Amino acid sequence: MLVLGLLLMAGAAAFAGLLIAYNLSGGPDYTVTLLGSEPFTVSTLGAFLGGIALTLIFGLGMWMLLAGTVLARRRSRKRRTDRLAARQAGAERDVLADRLEGRDDPTATEPTEPAGHRRPSPHRPGWLRPHGR
Repeated sequence: MLVLGLLLMAGAAAFAGLLIAYNLSGGPDYTVTLLGSEPFTVSTLGAFLGGIALTLIFGLGMWMLLAGTVLARRRSRKRRTDRLAARQAGAERDVLADRLEGRDDPTATEPTEPAGHRRPSPHRPGWLRPHGR
């Protein structure tokens, strides 16, 4: 939807730009020249309605572009929350499995690092991690 909206916008803008560039002469009836050919003659009302149609096509393309970005953002946010929920469920499953197998070690719950020290997350690059770990 994102690409289709972008194509509609670009096509409408290019067509309108070419029509304006090639048809700067005036008169009651306009002979439309487009890329060296004269496909049709249009009246003032026809030119006005053609402009309205091009504007509507451009607006439709813009709407499709914006709707596509909103959908993509919503999908990525939902995927992110689903991954977090799966990670939490897996951690809870592992804790319960350890309890069932009798490996309930009270020392494992004690922090191995001093309080206030933040362990670097694995997704951060090395130069951002504290003390180069």
